[in-house]
Amino acid sequence: MDARHLLDGLNESQHRAVTSPAQPLCVLAGAGSGKTRVLTRRIAWRAATGELDPRHVLALTFTRKAAGELTQRLRRLGLRDAVAAGTFHAVAFGQLRQRWADRGIRPPELLDRKVAFVARLLPAGVGGGTTALDVVGEIEWAKARLVEPAGYVGAVRAAGRRPSVDPAVVAEAFDRYEQEKHRKRLVDFDDLLRLCRRDLLRDPEFARAQRWRFRHLFVDEFQDVNPLQHALLDAWCGERADLCVVGDPNQAIYGWNGADPGLLDAFADRHPGTEVVRLTDNYRSTPQILAVANALLPSKGQAGALRAHRPDGPVPLVRSFPHERAEAAGIARAVRDHHHPGARWASQAVLVRTNAQIALLEEAFRAARVPFRVRGNGALLDQPDVKARLRELHQTARELATAIADLEVAAAELRAADDDASAERAGNVEALVQLARDYAALDPAGSVEGFLAWLRTTTRADQPDVVGDAVEIATFHAAKGLEWPIVHIAGLEQGLVPIAHARTPAALAEERRLLYVAVTRAEQQLLCSWAEHRTYGERTVPREASPYLEAITATCERLRHGPRRTRPTTRSPAPAARDRSGPRSRTTPSRADLDGPGAELLDVLKAWRAAQAKAAAVPAYVIFHDRTLEALAATRPRTHAELLALPGIGPVKVSRWGDELLEVMSRATR
Repeated sequence: MDARHLLDGLNESQHRAVTSPAQPLCVLAGAGSGKTRVLTRRIAWRAATGELDPRHVLALTFTRKAAGELTQRLRRLGLRDAVAAGTFHAVAFGQLRQRWADRGIRPPELLDRKVAFVARLLPAGVGGGTTALDVVGEIEWAKARLVEPAGYVGAVRAAGRRPSVDPAVVAEAFDRYEQEKHRKRLVDFDDLLRLCRRDLLRDPEFARAQRWRFRHLFVDEFQDVNPLQHALLDAWCGERADLCVVGDPNQAIYGWNGADPGLLDAFADRHPGTEVVRLTDNYRSTPQILAVANALLPSKGQAGALRAHRPDGPVPLVRSFPHERAEAAGIARAVRDHHHPGARWASQAVLVRTNAQIALLEEAFRAARVPFRVRGNGALLDQPDVKARLRELHQTARELATAIADLEVAAAELRAADDDASAERAGNVEALVQLARDYAALDPAGSVEGFLAWLRTTTRADQPDVVGDAVEIATFHAAKGLEWPIVHIAGLEQGLVPIAHARTPAALAEERRLLYVAVTRAEQQLLCSWAEHRTYGERTVPREASPYLEAITATCERLRHGPRRTRPTTRSPAPAARDRSGPRSRTTPSRADLDGPGAELLDVLKAWRAAQAKAAAVPAYVIFHDRTLEALAATRPRTHAELLALPGIGPVKVSRWGDELLEVMSRATR
């Protein structure tokens, strides 16, 4: 095979990543930098130059789809069915089945319905489908982090994790789960990784056979590896160094699920002699979109800032809307406006942080007659907690008004739990309440059965087939690895982006990376929006713009007007460039409500804000809204905790300005 054609079209960094003789090799590949191209060409290059036998290559991915794409690309490069590509679980299961067959061992049965299995193990009074689902999630997190039942409570505390179920209850259920599986000769998917690693370490013959078969290892998306997968990878490698990993620390967004991005950060330290190659040339997005993406990650770490190689495009747009329904309708209009003659609907996507946000978008798209498709299982009715609520409604004959009231109580209880899982579940139930109220407005005499039938028809109507031309609606997580010419990002508010339950520095850093992933899905145009008010049941709550919008709006202002402009002109098309704080909450004081010292403090705070805005070259409202300063002047907080209790102040702003604000107020009130 002539290897020279494999280098065609590669830039300098890509060329180095493909041809480097280094073992191990770590490729830090930024968004849109051609990582899959580099990974497949490196395998093909080494095969063409005789450095490896493709029959002894193992390429590890995280999804069957990614494995299939890798295989197809390798085939196009001339490597037919020689390279083995698969997920960690698929490869481990295949090796275990071969070992069991060779030794005449009766294979254990695979447990693939864990929720029902765990539900039977929970203590009396703790049951329920959603509780069991939470416990299963915690067990999976623990096993991914190599945590045993006895160490679960301590591990949760050390990680700053806030499970929705008492950790002691989870630990007990986890212990019973492991014992019951052992008694019934069952294994779950995580057990496949653990057992394969155990057998590799304990059985020298098995280890030699597998290491002979797979002599050259390649791992894609290494930033998503968890400690259990990493331990298995070490067992597969043994003492060998023929390992190539590809990943992007700026796209590490699965820490909540057990992934450890630190494994990529520390790869070179763990593997002496590693060469690190950085791919920072982005071929996906316009310079304007990349300017926003780079601004979201002030510290680029190992990966470095992305460099654009596409022509200029429009400056990203940030818009605010008075409430969430107006936002959904505005996005639907924007989608129609950008659907030019000859264009495909599928060239656009709408990305949201939570599944609960999708229902209103579906409603707005149907009203605007825009074909859409919800990616993956992001649709509201596909969520396990919503399915459980709908089953309860179906099984209980009662008035619709009573059902709505019960759903509102359930949502309020979930909000009050204030943990990692309950916040998103509350959002799902609140979205269900909104749909029930919509139905009640259409049919005041409607029944619960009528509502359920209406849900089945309206939420599935106008959805095209999976290959039809349609706008995609997806969560930030579901959008990873995808790209569209035009991307609309909705709900950029404190409490959604970052999500309310992200409180630790690590969780907040992951939320920022998650928005970075969403932004870098856009190729040509990026439109961002947020709602100034959202309705939860019968309550309408004022919202604050996401603290990450500070970086986005400042970057857009510089792109639009140049770095020296600190205030937008009347020509600015961005509604978010105006201070649109909306109607005041009844609990938020105005200047007229302040006493003399309070009014003086407000003036001091506004002067401080003006100085901060000037230094950052952003509009003053990006720092703090007027109503936030008025609340500060009225309450005069003295601690970070008291700051966090005020409207418009979240963990990010407290981290950045908390100490300075407290000092300013302390000096002003002496």
